[in-house]
Parts: sequence; C-alpha cells; structure tokens
Amino acid sequence: MGDIRQSLLPRDVLSAAKELLYHLDIYICNLVQSARQPPQVDSKTLELVEEFILHSPKDRNTPARRMSALQELQLLEIMCSCFQEQSRDTVRQLMFSALFSLQGNQADESRMGLLGKLVSMAIAVGRVPILECAATWLQRTHRVYCVRLAQVLVDDYCSMVPGSVPTLQNIHSASPRFCCQFITAVTTLYDLTSEELTPPLELLQMIVSWIQDDPRLVLITFLNTPISGSQPISSLDVTPLWGLVRWCVKAPLAYRRDKKQALTNGSTESELEVGPLFSTLHLSVLQVFMLLPNILNEKGLFGRLALLQMDSLPTLTSDLSRLLDQADKHTHTSSADTHAASQLALDRLAQALQVAMANGALLCSRDDLRNICSRLPHNNLLQLVLSGPVMYYNNIHTPPLAFSPHAAHSPIASHPAHPTHPTHPTHPTHPTHTPHTPLATHPSSHPQYPAQPFMTGIPFPFRPSH
Repeated sequence: MGDIRQSLLPRDVLSAAKELLYHLDIYICNLVQSARQPPQVDSKTLELVEEFILHSPKDRNTPARRMSALQELQLLEIMCSCFQEQSRDTVRQLMFSALFSLQGNQADESRMGLLGKLVSMAIAVGRVPILECAATWLQRTHRVYCVRLAQVLVDDYCSMVPGSVPTLQNIHSASPRFCCQFITAVTTLYDLTSEELTPPLELLQMIVSWIQDDPRLVLITFLNTPISGSQPISSLDVTPLWGLVRWCVKAPLAYRRDKKQALTNGSTESELEVGPLFSTLHLSVLQVFMLLPNILNEKGLFGRLALLQMDSLPTLTSDLSRLLDQADKHTHTSSADTHAASQLALDRLAQALQVAMANGALLCSRDDLRNICSRLPHNNLLQLVLSGPVMYYNNIHTPPLAFSPHAAHSPIASHPAHPTHPTHPTHPTHPTHTPHTPLATHPSSHPQYPAQPFMTGIPFPFRPSH
C-alpha cells in the first residue's frame, strides 16, 4: 500500500477515494489469507484512509481536500456496494475497522460524520453487511461515540423526515444484532433526566413493538459474545436491560414533570399515549428476565454473572428520589395524581428488582438493596422485596411470549449460586404481607428447586403496573 499514495495524489477527490477502497479490499483479503494470527491493518494504510477518504491533511502545509455533497453521496454508494459485494465477514469487519475505528486524533470527527451517513444510508437501502459491521463497532467503541451515532439515526428517522420510522423499524428482521446494539445506545442516550433526553414517541413505539414481538432480541449481543469477565467501563452494557428498566421506572414521573411544557405546546403525549407503551414495555422487560435462568444455566453462569450491574442501581434510585421530590413540589397536578404516579414508579422498581433477582440477572444481598433504597419513600411492594425471600405466584395470567425456550424443564441451578441469591433460600419462610397483596408459597418437594420452570409464572410479588 506504500506506493499507492503517489498514484492517488493527481486524481480528483472522489476517484482517489474509490481507488483506495479498491486497493484496501485487496490488501485486507491478502492479509486475512496469509495471517497466522489475528490480522491487523498497518499504520501506513490507516494514514492513507485518513488522507484520501476522511480528507484529513497529511501535514499542515497540505490543503484539505473537500467533497461536494454529490460526491459524498456517490462515495457512500460506492462504500455500500463494496461491503455488499465482499462475501467474507472477516474482511468486511477488518475493512470497517480500518475506516471507522477511532484513533484519538483529528480525523475522528470526519470518521464519525461519515459513519453516521453510511449507517443511515445502509438502513435506508437495506445493506445488512454494513449494519452487522456497525453492530460490532457499537460493541467495541466508547459509549460516548455510540450515543452520538444513535443520535444521528434518531434525528434522521424520527425527527427530520416525517413518516420514515417504518424504514428504521424494518431492520428488526434484517439485522437483529444491530437492533440490539441500537436499543442499548438509545437507552443510554435518553436517560429521562430532562425533556430533551426523553425518547421521542415514534422511537418509543418502535422499540416497544420490537421487544414485544421478540423479547429475546435484547439478549442477542450477550448470546453471541464470548464471556470474558466484565465489560470495559467505557463500553455500552452487554444488554439494554438496565436502560429499559430505567425508562419504565422513571417514566411515570418524568413525563409528569414534562406535562406542563407538553400542554403548553398543545401536546397530550405525556399522558395519553406513552402510559400504555411503558406499561407494555415494563411487562416485556420482566418477560426477558424470565428467559434468563435457562440461558444462564446452559452457559454455566447462573448465580455467577449478573447482567444488571449493582453499580447502576444507586444512580437509578438517586434519580428516582429526585423525581419524587420534584413531583411533590409541582402544583399543576392534583396530589392524588402525583401520589399515583409516584407509587407506580416505585411499584415498577420493586417488580424489576424482584424478577431480576429471582432469575439471576441481579446478584446482591437484601442488605445491599436496603442501603441503596433507603432514601426512597415507603411502598408496600418495595418493602416486601427488601425484607423477604422470593416467593412464586404461578397462576398469574400474562400474554404469551414470542419466544419459548425448548429447555424449560432443566434444573435452574446445577451449581452453587450466590450465597444471598433470592432464588435459593436456605429455609422457606413466609414474609409478612399486606391485606391487598396475595402471598403464594411455591409447592416444592425440595426447597432448592421450584416445582415448575420459571417460565410458568412471574415471581412474587407482582401486580401488573398500568
């Protein structure tokens, strides 16, 4: 690749970029074919990419080359064709990495700009190989940049062009891997801390429909990723579960907080449309948790690997406490409505914690939970979760799951679990309960194993939050 630069300099900007992509494809194919270890693109090649595709000058004395909007569109089309025609995934992934892996230099801004346009085009024209490469990029890149890419796609398909959401929605069947990573990035971006960081209605509807149709979708990255201990702190979570739990718990209060602005703008979105969506999403997330015991057990990770990290829980409870304080100070809604919204948020937190703990997604002790939740006001369900062992109530009627695991009858734990894990109480006990919350102990001949698989019901206490 070293001699190519001189041949590219006389060419016009589009022709040079096209020629370099052609040589890059050949170079990486040869690299993959001859490599005895994981291949790596050399620094000289990356410099050519920066100079002739990203148009970052090689030195300060060299004027920057610029493409017109039409030339940039043509380059994106050429790149789409290049990835579509390359049949080997290893080559595609390495080429994508050479083009868009962040190097910590000035060219990174150009990388991010071109990447957003390329992925947006790939969604529009259904270029699955690019979406698959983008899914890997989202998995390996610092979350700050993942969120930036997600923002570009939300702007393109949910804000700028009316009626374009169905195009984005179709990637559910085209590239589930990208879908999963996109949901994770979006739930990281929109944390409901302000009106600007509240997901647009169209985006919310799309994500709810995806997960309702296929709860297993949010686990795809986890299912296809080799387990190597903990994820890097800077990367996205391995699943979007924490982000989705955060949405469901904070939504009743966050949308009530924004209600005044919404009504001022002539919108009733915060009350009439999103309430049922978050209720549906909350139930879908609980159903995802109930898929986990068989999955974790098959991997030998039940009681050993937590998909929900305890480090994120204090942030959630702190945000919830702040929202509860703000709700008490608002005067434009009745105290009864405010109390109902507050209890709904706390109910959802209790349900999420209980079901996550019961199914191995969250590993912690009751003392840890009590310390973290100590600032929250009293809530009957939350108090039961914090004070008693997990019980099972198997007669609740829930909508059928889109995915049913085939190995539902295997034992849940074939190895010692976390000593304080709630699915393995040493002695079955009956916690104190309120008159309005039915208790049901699980009929089991042995306290370690439930008589029915987890998928037959939702762990107690559960009241569907509507």
